[in-house]
Formats: sequence, C-alpha cells, structure tokens
Amino acid sequence: MSIDFAAARATMIDSQVRTNDVPDLALQAAMSAAPREVFCPGERGYLAYAETEIEYAPGYWLMTPRDVAKLLYAATPRPGETALCLAAPYAALVLARLGAKVTLQLPDGPALSAMASALAGEAVAVVAGALAAPACSGFDLVVVEGAVKSAPQAWIDALAPGGRLAVVERDGPVGKAFVWVKSPDGAVGRRAVFDATPHVLPGFSPAPTFAF
Repeated sequence: MSIDFAAARATMIDSQVRTNDVPDLALQAAMSAAPREVFCPGERGYLAYAETEIEYAPGYWLMTPRDVAKLLYAATPRPGETALCLAAPYAALVLARLGAKVTLQLPDGPALSAMASALAGEAVAVVAGALAAPACSGFDLVVVEGAVKSAPQAWIDALAPGGRLAVVERDGPVGKAFVWVKSPDGAVGRRAVFDATPHVLPGFSPAPTFAF
C-alpha cells in the first residue's frame, strides 16, 4: 500500500508542530516542503512523520519532528544565512527550504554516504569531517540533531558575530535544548528553551563514573 507522504506531512504539522508552540508560518511551510521520508532507510518510510526518532545509520538518529521544529524556531533562522548542520540532515533540508545556505557535516562512513545520497540534487553541501571539529567557521547558525553532554568550544568558535548554536545538552535521562548566542563583540551566552531526550551522538556520551 502506498503512503500519501504529503498528507502525512500536513498531519505532522497540525499535530506535532503547531501544537508545540511553533507558530512560525515560514518554518511550517518549509517543513511541509521537506520530504523527511528520504532519510528513512529500507522500508522505514512509514515512520517518517511519526512522533519518534529514526536511525538512519548505525548510531545516528533523526530527532523527532517536534524537537527539530522547536529547535529551529528557537534559533530564528533567516533566508540567506549560512548554516552548519552537524549530523542534522533533516534540519539541513528544512533550512534549505527556508532559503539558508546550508552545509551538512558528518564523519566519513555509512551515515555520510546515506545522507549524501538522500540529499542529492538538494541545495545542501555535504562534507566529511569529525563532528567535534567544524570544517570551517563564520556561520550564522549551527544546528545539531542529537544530544551531547555539553557543547564543544569548537562549535561556539564556528559562529559568526551574532550567530546562534542550537543543541540539546544531556547528562542524564532528560536533556535540555539550548540556544547559544555570540554577540557582535564576541561575548557568548545561552538560554534554555525546552526539555528533550534525543539519542546521544556517537563520541559525545558522558564519561562513565564508578561508585564504591
């Protein structure tokens, strides 16, 4: 049985985006035009618009539509801005639909190969590189799909003056989405925006501790 993905996207917007304090019509339109199903491996396309994370390569997961929508809304993307998406293919496509100049970075391997194929023909540059070391700097926006214990300094350094970093920091069962902002004079601050529990990105898990 074929799936009406356009109808599924409309339902996602109505049930997971609008109802979760994301009123931005431009962002809603971009999500309505971004086919999330292209990132779903094998026969998992039917999960594309469900309220769930989807593993697109070993250890790499799409965040839920709700979390991506809230993260992008908090980061206030604007057309023409430059955006670096770290292990964030769905966010990258949505930002491209919003008119941003987007680079997706993933480590060389299965995740990179799968997402380069999924985004073929899209206005997203796909580059290989360790997530902890952005390929370049001067970005208006850096977005991460997945959790880390804390944002590496390198991600903050990759921001242009006035740039924003949107990331979930998680050191336990529940994480918190933050937007880091670099002021024109280089000062950095952050604000918490919502609770979230995405999978932790490979290589960013908290170090194990032992109690005696």
